[in-house]
Amino acid sequence: MAVELSESRQPAAAGSLVKDRRIDVRIRPRSLQRDDLLLLMLSAVAALALVLVIYAGLTIQAGTPGLIIWWYLAFLAIHYIVVRRLQGRLLALDRTMIVLIASLAIAMLVPLLLILGVVIYEGVSVISPHFFVDTVDTCGPLDPASCGGIGHAIVGTLEQVGLAVVMAVPLALLCAVFLNEIGGPLKRPVRIFVDAMSGVPSIVAGLFIYAVWVIGLNRGFSGFAASIALAILMLPTVTRTSEEVLRLVPGGLREGSLALGASEWRTTWNVVLPTARSGIITASILGVARAVGETAPLILLAFGNSSMNANPFAGAQEGLPHFIYEYIRYNPGTPPYERAWGAALVLIVLVLALFTAARVIGARTSVEARQRREARRARNTGAAS
Repeated sequence: MAVELSESRQPAAAGSLVKDRRIDVRIRPRSLQRDDLLLLMLSAVAALALVLVIYAGLTIQAGTPGLIIWWYLAFLAIHYIVVRRLQGRLLALDRTMIVLIASLAIAMLVPLLLILGVVIYEGVSVISPHFFVDTVDTCGPLDPASCGGIGHAIVGTLEQVGLAVVMAVPLALLCAVFLNEIGGPLKRPVRIFVDAMSGVPSIVAGLFIYAVWVIGLNRGFSGFAASIALAILMLPTVTRTSEEVLRLVPGGLREGSLALGASEWRTTWNVVLPTARSGIITASILGVARAVGETAPLILLAFGNSSMNANPFAGAQEGLPHFIYEYIRYNPGTPPYERAWGAALVLIVLVLALFTAARVIGARTSVEARQRREARRARNTGAAS
């Protein structure tokens, strides 16, 4: 971005017109130099002094939240005025918006860091190697927190979420392909139905499967019943995200494939889906994030189990969210209460591990696809020459 500065130059002889010379100065709005950081600090100090004098000194009831809010507003105003005075209106507006967006991002990050810090502080004391493999079927409320573990809950969560992914992701992907690639008279009703499913509470999905599967079909409690409810919750998230990803695929790829004689389904299978592979993996990650922490379906359908049950199709099964729900209700400081914090820490680490693995797989598949395209292009160029 170039900002034009006009400089007046006095005439060499009397009666000659004043000429304006324009100088183009290159300014990069995103780059913050040392002077910019100094301006931020001085603006913050000036705003704090102003607010302390006016708000805290002249107001009878001056609370800390009000002081912080008025200090932040005064800081934005002073920073805008100073930058506009030194560098112009355009750059002042840009710098102020950068400060506003960055401060809001930090404000959103602080609660997340506080949550992580509390969970790590409360749960790290019970973490040990046997905590990941043992069960609590031989532990009572008065036994120490080192007794038993959450191996049965980890296995249940992995199986339930895995079954939900197997059921929800293919169906959601087919629905996204229908909405974006095929369409037709059913496109609008299907989209309305998917949007409506996005607002279904988890307890409603659990009650529906409980009425149909547990009572109606008399199948009893099981991890598979819970996975059906989790799949219902995952379906709209994965569908909407996959549809948006498929929209980003350039239309020229579809047109080139159709021009070469490929059918629509082959174009979708061999061109559209491989191009959007990393985005589809991201959509699946969002679906897992939607389902992995749900507790209501597990209470109604999996029912919980203090011993190991590796068969999700028969018998009650434990899960990490249900384990946390059951044990966090004990009095603070008791061993079951500490086990709940340890399970919460393991659940967070498990989710982060799944997200990291999915991102690594998505990035690797994108690199491999790009390498295959480059190798194919090189072969075609060599054959043409």
